[in-house]
Amino acid sequence: MSLMQPPIDKLMDKADNDKFLLCAIASERARDINDMMRGQRDRAIALQSATEIAKMSGRKALSLAMEEIYRDEVGYDHRQIHSDPE
Repeated sequence: MSLMQPPIDKLMDKADNDKFLLCAIASERARDINDMMRGQRDRAIALQSATEIAKMSGRKALSLAMEEIYRDEVGYDHRQIHSDPE
């Protein structure tokens, strides 16, 4: 039984087993969620609707970000991460 929900091994699968990539994805999304909760909707408004923001109140932004990653609602562009720099 895992104490963390969603389980970290499942989250690592979503980020190619790269803990630094998982951290980057989750922290960027958590920043967006914090911006939305504070009313700073410049970049974040395109990612979430106001009704969804209302139902998130009282929860930690990083927990919400991890849950979104687990549900494949947030991810990253594989081509951008794994391309060779020229």
